[in-house]
Amino acid sequence: MHFIHGLLFASFLLPLATCLTYHGADYSSLVNLENAGRTYKDGGTTEKFDAILHNHGVNLARIRIWTSTNNADYSLSYGLALAKRAVALGMELLIDLHYSDTWADPGHQAIPSGWPTTLSGLNTEIYTYTNSLVSAFSAQGTPIQFLQIGNEINNGLLWPVGEISAAGYSPLSQLLHSAANGAHDADGSVKVVVHLANGWDESAVNSFYEQIFIAGEFATTDFDVMGFSFYPFYDTGATYSALLASMNNVVSKYGKDVMVVETDWPSSGSCSGVTLSQSGIPLSPTGQETWVSGVKNVLSEVSGGHGIGIVYWEPGWIGNDALGSGCSNNLVVDDSGNTLTSISMFSADM
Repeated sequence: MHFIHGLLFASFLLPLATCLTYHGADYSSLVNLENAGRTYKDGGTTEKFDAILHNHGVNLARIRIWTSTNNADYSLSYGLALAKRAVALGMELLIDLHYSDTWADPGHQAIPSGWPTTLSGLNTEIYTYTNSLVSAFSAQGTPIQFLQIGNEINNGLLWPVGEISAAGYSPLSQLLHSAANGAHDADGSVKVVVHLANGWDESAVNSFYEQIFIAGEFATTDFDVMGFSFYPFYDTGATYSALLASMNNVVSKYGKDVMVVETDWPSSGSCSGVTLSQSGIPLSPTGQETWVSGVKNVLSEVSGGHGIGIVYWEPGWIGNDALGSGCSNNLVVDDSGNTLTSISMFSADM
């Protein structure tokens, strides 16, 4: 069994000729970092970090937006300004709506302050908010290519109203339908993304999609892309082979494109108390390239060519090097802002 597993692992590490369509980075923190005085260098030359990323192959900018009106908290105006820069560089946009005043993830999905707290009120609010936001991006000449309606919504959004464990699937199904309608009524070409954490967990992903589609509510025609987080830090089950099985399962059932919209790997330091899910990859810039290349190879193997892209999460967030994980450093820059050799992964390994 060890020999067979080794062959499987090696097959994911072998370089394939196929590059994915979208080579992405979520660098939403950038303007806040610039405002704090952070600068970046590539090959010794000081440049804006978004320009460095684009120069090294990034063609998709993922930008999170909270419902806060404070630019330090990822407001709409903050996102519009960062998007304008991305489009000027030649990137497309993946806008990540948290539908919250702060972080939204599997453990946090708070209704924004000032929003209704009834299902009917929230259906109207999420439609209006999404519609207005998509229109704002189009109005400034930066139309959204991909729109995430929620962030890691495994247990729903806008809790407790849209919380699956408290209210079942129907409220969430209605809210997603309202959000998708708001987006499409503003821009008929925007591609709607549903984002779940733990894309490797075939059983959980399958369970979500088997229950979220309800007649008269959320339908398969309401969205275009299944987005997933795939991190090596949180569960040893997050292997390449598990991801491939999970992706092929949902693609065979629903025929949607799939994208890994969040991933990271350690560049240095330690991972105290963490067992990384894919053994044999070093904690180094080379290891970062290896990990991302393995994800690319998984997505390249997804049936029907439905694996379309990877997004590396917050590669330049100096001062938050652990990026929420138990590993001390997952950036592709050092703490002085100099790029590491892994900066090449955006062109070579995606």
